[in-house]
Amino acid sequence: MKKIALSVLLALTAVSHAAFAETQLRFGVDPTFPPFESKAADGSLQGFDIDMGNAICQQLQVKCVWVQTGYDGIIPALKARKFDAILSAMSMTEKRRQQVAFSDMLYITPSALVAKKNSVLSPDAATLKGKVIGVAQGTTQESYAQAVWAPLGIQVVSYPNQEEIYPDLASGRVDATLTNAASAETGFLKTPQGQQFAISGKTLLDKKWFGEGTGIGLRKDDEQHRQMINSALAELHKNGTYDKLAKKYFTFDIWHQPE
Repeated sequence: MKKIALSVLLALTAVSHAAFAETQLRFGVDPTFPPFESKAADGSLQGFDIDMGNAICQQLQVKCVWVQTGYDGIIPALKARKFDAILSAMSMTEKRRQQVAFSDMLYITPSALVAKKNSVLSPDAATLKGKVIGVAQGTTQESYAQAVWAPLGIQVVSYPNQEEIYPDLASGRVDATLTNAASAETGFLKTPQGQQFAISGKTLLDKKWFGEGTGIGLRKDDEQHRQMINSALAELHKNGTYDKLAKKYFTFDIWHQPE
């Protein structure tokens, strides 16, 4: 029994030393999704996810390294060890759980259809017949639109990222876009380009398609980083940092799941 106890102690000590030996934490991000992640005028990264990642690194006393990559290839890049974790507004869906592990939940926000103000369009497929809907590649919104709307003859057009959709929406090349409601509000509706547009119809929070909130994605065999990140998240909630950062970007609750 003493030998077993000693073996367990040595294993725990090794894990502890490995955690303290970390000098940096590399996050993969696609900075085209304000207010979660985007680029400032000077090229620096900004947004809620960026602030949270930096806060996690500060809590763990490691250097934050941000690796920019296209969202459509972000999971393969994680598996190829180009970075340690995905911090880029990734919804925790069952399909993604088959490929990656997730941290505890970061936040939960609904998806929404954005169209011209006073539009009759809504997520109800009957209102979208003959319309063109823009979605960003690799997102849960793309999966939903392709699976639910496209088979009904609704034209779904995928773009490399959400930022490229808005100019086409403003010019009328697409009739609407399905995207994250918080991102749409900050990244488009509050801008001069988005003044003639609004969220159209009810928002969507179907767990089957949009997951159980957003988390940080990690390789399935990387339990060390998952535990480190979860411990940091717990402390950021406890010390008030999470609430402070959330209020900086949002006027509504992004933590508690709706009933």
